[in-house]
Amino acid sequence: MNRALRKLLRRRGALFGAAIIAGFIALALLAAFIAPQDPIATSWGAIRKPPSAEHWFGTDEIGRDVLSRVIWGTRASLLAGVVAVSISLLLGVPLGLAAGFIGGWVDALISRLTDAFLACPFLILAIALAAFLGPSLSNAMIAIGVSATPIFVRLTRAQVLNVKVEDYIEAARAVGNPPWRIALRHVLPNIVAPLIVQATLAIAGAVIAEASLSFLGLGQQPPAPSWGSMLNTAKNYVDSAPWMAIWPGLSIFLLVLAFNLLGDGLRDALDPRQR
Repeated sequence: MNRALRKLLRRRGALFGAAIIAGFIALALLAAFIAPQDPIATSWGAIRKPPSAEHWFGTDEIGRDVLSRVIWGTRASLLAGVVAVSISLLLGVPLGLAAGFIGGWVDALISRLTDAFLACPFLILAIALAAFLGPSLSNAMIAIGVSATPIFVRLTRAQVLNVKVEDYIEAARAVGNPPWRIALRHVLPNIVAPLIVQATLAIAGAVIAEASLSFLGLGQQPPAPSWGSMLNTAKNYVDSAPWMAIWPGLSIFLLVLAFNLLGDGLRDALDPRQR
C-alpha cells in the first residue's frame, strides 16, 4: 500500500485530478456559505446580464445568479456520481463474486443476464429506466447505478476467476475453510484494487449521465440547480448569452477530467505489473 501511494504521488496528472475533485467537494459541502446569492432567487431587472462585479458568471433567463447555481449544482453531480456507483458496486460485486466463485449454472445465468444488459447502450438504458421511474434526482441515480452494474459484474467475475486458482486459495481450502469464508476473506480482498480504479472511472461516467438525464428533464427538477438542466436552458440563448452554457459545461468537463486523471493514476499505481 505504501508503495502504491508513493507511485500515485509521483503522478502529476493524478494529483491534479485529486486537487480538482477536492475543490469540487469543498464547493458542494460549503455551498451555503460560498454561493454569493440564493440560487433560485429571480430578478426581473437582471435578466441575461453578462458577467460583472455583482454577478461574476452573469445571470440566466429569469435573472438568477449563474455562479450560485453552478456552485449548488455541484452537489447534484457529485451526489449522483457517488451514489450511482455505490449502487453499482453493491449490486455488481456480489453477483460477479458468485458467478466467478461458484461457477456452473449460477455463472451461466448471471453471465447471460449481464450480456443482455451490456447489449443495450449504457445511456439508453439509463434514460429508459429514469423515464420508467419518473423524473427526479433520486430516480436518476438509481437508473444510472443499475445501468452501470453489468460493468462491475463482468469485472468482478474476471478478477475472481484469476484469483481463485492461486495457491493460497488452494491452501485455504486444504485447511478446511468453508467456501463463503474463502470468497469473503481470501478472494474479495485481493480484487479490491481494480474495483477501486473502475469505480473512480465510473463516477466520471455517472456525472455525464446525470447531466444528460437532467438535460432531458429526467434528473434534478427545476428550480433546483443542476448542470444538465442549466445547459438545457442555455441552449436557447447560446448566441445572446453564451455564459449561461459556458460555466456549467466547463464544470462538467473539469469534474469528469479530474476523475479520469485520478482513475488513470490509481490504475498505474495499483497495477502489480508496473512494479
